[in-house]
Amino acid sequence: MLQQTTEVWVLRRAQAIRAVVAGQHVSTVSPLCSLAHAAWRPWRQRFAQQGLQGLLDRPRPGRPRKVRCELAQHLNRLVDQDPRQHGSLSSQWNCRALATALAHHIGLQLGRASVRSVLKK
Repeated sequence: MLQQTTEVWVLRRAQAIRAVVAGQHVSTVSPLCSLAHAAWRPWRQRFAQQGLQGLLDRPRPGRPRKVRCELAQHLNRLVDQDPRQHGSLSSQWNCRALATALAHHIGLQLGRASVRSVLKK
């Protein structure tokens, strides 16, 4: 399954709220918008109090993610290039070589596991 972006989730929430405001019942809108029936109460309350801003995700606790969308795109472009152009002795990429090349280009050091998880998506 593809990972959904924040914008897609906000759009789904807004469409669901609009459908309910237009008169559809929550139980019919929930499956169409991939929202559990129990998830409606907080979204409905936040929308009533804050309007459209209430449908946005709140900041999550913990350390922010290192791998953002732009970094993943850069890594995917790097995979399409020949590793020998970036100082590798091998003709095929491995996660360690990709992490090293990415650190050289962007200045952000990622571990092999992070590189592997981005490539698996």
